[in-house]
Amino acid sequence: MNVDSLERHFERIGARIKLRETPARLQTVPLSINIGYDRQGEFFELSMVPRKTHPELLVLNVEPDWRHLLLMSRDEVGKHKFLCGHDERHWFVAAVPENRPVSTVKTAFEALRPEGVTEELTRHQVRCQNHRRRRTKAFVRQGEWFFVPAPGLVFPRLLVMHDEPISRGRGKPHRCEYLVRTGGESVYVCGQYPQGLRENEYRELVSRQPHQASKAWQVRKRDASVFVRGRVRHADHATIELDGWHRVWMNTENESQAMNQIAFLD
Repeated sequence: MNVDSLERHFERIGARIKLRETPARLQTVPLSINIGYDRQGEFFELSMVPRKTHPELLVLNVEPDWRHLLLMSRDEVGKHKFLCGHDERHWFVAAVPENRPVSTVKTAFEALRPEGVTEELTRHQVRCQNHRRRRTKAFVRQGEWFFVPAPGLVFPRLLVMHDEPISRGRGKPHRCEYLVRTGGESVYVCGQYPQGLRENEYRELVSRQPHQASKAWQVRKRDASVFVRGRVRHADHATIELDGWHRVWMNTENESQAMNQIAFLD
């Protein structure tokens, strides 16, 4: 691994990196990527488990003007790619789905964009050079979430929830002023089970471990169609204001096997 080469590539986008070894008992994957903080500010922290052969790390593409680069890790298991860059206020890292042909920052953005959002870009004939913007005719983006206008929608008042969170299952949620969920599957969610348990799974758990029933469970919808309007807030992003209902799409990072290698959570 050429550490000097890695540092030079990250310096081109104005970022710092630190590499360190982490005991296997504290880290279950060969490589973990996080955003760390010190007196100089944020940096990319790449942690590896001590072993004879570390994952090979290669920077495939750098776009200094956009402050983004595409990093690839390769070991005996396979290849994983990570989009590293700066978004609004902070550095971020996103795992790119392995089933997409990605070799540049541009194609990484395309792989992370949900199909429904890509269809809207085509329908509105948004120019390719504007696809990465946080606000276009087709969508408004805040972090990993895309909000696509859904004009003409009207929901019964009883369905509309206030100050409701949206979350990919971990990390700090984005909070929506008004939100409606339709369809999907009801699941029981708590801090220990952020992805949720189906009703039969929840009842089986409680029957085996009765003390689990005292946790702060909430019933939520998984794989529902979600619509929001009004203000959407998050500590790491500027608040956005959505005029009228917008359908919510999450980026495709959850489809990546390498998602569990990212410690960074916005």
